[in-house]
Amino acid sequence: MKVVILAGGFGTRISEESHLKPKPMIEIGGKPILWHIMKEYSYYGFNEFIICAGYKQDVIKEWFADYFIHNSDITFDFTSGRNDVIVHNRYTEPWKVTVVDTGLYTMTGGRVRRIEPYVNGETFMLTYGDGVSDVNIRELLEFHRVSGKICTVTSVVFEQLKGVLDITDANDIRSFREKDDLDGARINGGYMVLEPAVFRYLQDDSTVFEKEPMRQLAKDGQLKAFRHDGFWQCMDTMREMEKLEELLRDGKAPWKKWRD
Repeated sequence: MKVVILAGGFGTRISEESHLKPKPMIEIGGKPILWHIMKEYSYYGFNEFIICAGYKQDVIKEWFADYFIHNSDITFDFTSGRNDVIVHNRYTEPWKVTVVDTGLYTMTGGRVRRIEPYVNGETFMLTYGDGVSDVNIRELLEFHRVSGKICTVTSVVFEQLKGVLDITDANDIRSFREKDDLDGARINGGYMVLEPAVFRYLQDDSTVFEKEPMRQLAKDGQLKAFRHDGFWQCMDTMREMEKLEELLRDGKAPWKKWRD
């Protein structure tokens, strides 16, 4: 089963990094967050990926083209007057990666629409290229199959960013406390499973998948939520990037189930 990853946006909210590269290529723990997401799926045996690229899509293509250079020891030998390259400890992933230029200004639904020829009329997975989670992909897939719906999304708790106030009807504050991860509403955290019938809901490049297509899927009774109460974290800001870096540095990254 193919895994489609949305990786074409501008990443304007983390422009400190994204002015140089697409947000999915911003590194945490020395590897692009895109690589971490792919490792999550690969851990469960899903190794065929379709990357919906757009903004600075050449950076993504070049990174995979030079995978050995990024991940292996290299000897550059100029002694013979040539540039001979020797790759040591030649390790790579069991991945097949298709990078598709889905357009610079294309919206999420439009990007998915553009990769229809690559999924070959099969059930496929879809997620965002800027968030990691410890969701059990196998359980998600089984939930989707049992539901019989066109689209399953993983619902996660959205972290509150501010302090929490307990306010009376008279506007008196009875208590104040710092935010807690469980204070937020449940949102679509990505990690979706889709049937090819979903393409009927996608009109053109201007289609935002999270708007009319999802509203219509819900109206048609074809949208299901897989509840995930474990770890989920997007990377929209430098603060969130630093949080992920800290978890990796301290050996407490819940999404990292694979061995180095």
